[in-house]
Amino acid sequence: MKYNRLLVGMAMTLSAMVMKAEIKLPHMFGDNMVMQRNSDCNIWGTADALKTVKITTSWNGKTYKVKVGDDGKWKLKISTPDAGGPYDISLSDGKALTLHNILIGEVWICSGQSNMEMPMKGFKAQPVDGALHELITGADKDLRLFTVSRNARLQAVDTLQGKWNAADAETIRQFSATAYYFGSMLRKSLRIPVGLIVTSWGGSACEAWMSSDWLKAFPDVKLPTDQTDVDKRAQRCPTALYNGMLRPLIGFTMRGVIWYQGEDNVNRASSYSALMQKMISGWRNEWKEGSFPFYYCQIAPYDYSLINWNYNSAYLREQQSMVETNVDNCRMAVLMDAGLQYGIHPRKKREAGERLAMLALKNTYNVNGLPEFAAYSGVKFDGDTAVVSFSRSREWVYFNNSTSSDLFEVAGADKVFHPAKAWISRNQVYVKSDEVKHPVAVRYAFHDWAVGDLFHDGLPVSSFRTDNW
Repeated sequence: MKYNRLLVGMAMTLSAMVMKAEIKLPHMFGDNMVMQRNSDCNIWGTADALKTVKITTSWNGKTYKVKVGDDGKWKLKISTPDAGGPYDISLSDGKALTLHNILIGEVWICSGQSNMEMPMKGFKAQPVDGALHELITGADKDLRLFTVSRNARLQAVDTLQGKWNAADAETIRQFSATAYYFGSMLRKSLRIPVGLIVTSWGGSACEAWMSSDWLKAFPDVKLPTDQTDVDKRAQRCPTALYNGMLRPLIGFTMRGVIWYQGEDNVNRASSYSALMQKMISGWRNEWKEGSFPFYYCQIAPYDYSLINWNYNSAYLREQQSMVETNVDNCRMAVLMDAGLQYGIHPRKKREAGERLAMLALKNTYNVNGLPEFAAYSGVKFDGDTAVVSFSRSREWVYFNNSTSSDLFEVAGADKVFHPAKAWISRNQVYVKSDEVKHPVAVRYAFHDWAVGDLFHDGLPVSSFRTDNW
């Protein structure tokens, strides 16, 4: 009996030693993944300390070697060719591991809160427009999808949960609708494999996606002190999602980032531009891929009074507009025509994803002939009339489906705004109110809820104000 127990104990010890010796990879390195084309791609993992890990890539038959550190960790770079596949990657430290069905193409990280997380199937009683069409027609073996599981942590972790899948009705249904539309448009235009990694959590704050070091510049931000504090605040807890859902991804070689977040920051909008700029610079510094493209959605209009928030979300949209002006290789997709008055989760996710794709195709992939988001650039006052000008508007601005708009207001020195008449001549909007003889300020769609009607080249213009009151 004792002999049998001894044999069982020895077997368990040997089994544990074998398990320890196995090469282990973070989940984003796995079957069906997409790797960034024409790059020196990072790959890392763990194995038995001081062993040598050999990696062979099937696209060129090249073998790489790296020695495992005392801590059991290893990391190296492997060169990728132009787009193609499927390929295999073989790894060995004495025991073989092979990754199958790997594609080489374009990889994008997709992050934010619920409007990025919202799957194609929608939320309960909150559908996505056009979902059925995509479920029926969207299957694409060269579009690969990966969703990072939710994880809020006090300290940065090395691991995450998730799995690569090819796009089909089942995987599209569960995947971010905004990210899917973005990736689908890239596939149609570039005609090469595309990989999307979604790391998002509904209701998450911008501060949650930032490290504690970056947040030192914002003394009003309350950092967590223990995991209980994190668990209590979850996705709204500063640093918690950076630690649990972003840090494990940093270093995965990719092309750029798309971002859809801001609703949770409406009640503290004044700091949002500075927060977002700090976040972008932090991500770029840690990824060590230079000033990679960062494209983001401006939050869509919604009546925040329905959730008893007495804040005007136009101030948050204004802060978002500032970011693209101050950050290189960063552009904003305007969604003034894609909101939902009674729902914070708009159904029009195609508009969000396709406009992000348009920004990427135009600015990263240099596709010619695509439109441009016009932006407010200045105002002059001529007697009782304000004359508003726009930049990036070679095709001239116009009112959608009308010759006028009721979304403009003007104010005089008393700072009281009155509805105004608006008309357009070439690339300027003229604004006038009989109630204001000497206007000093103009606002357009500067409310929680509005259906934007000022357009340029088929795209909406952001809400704006000329004052700083």
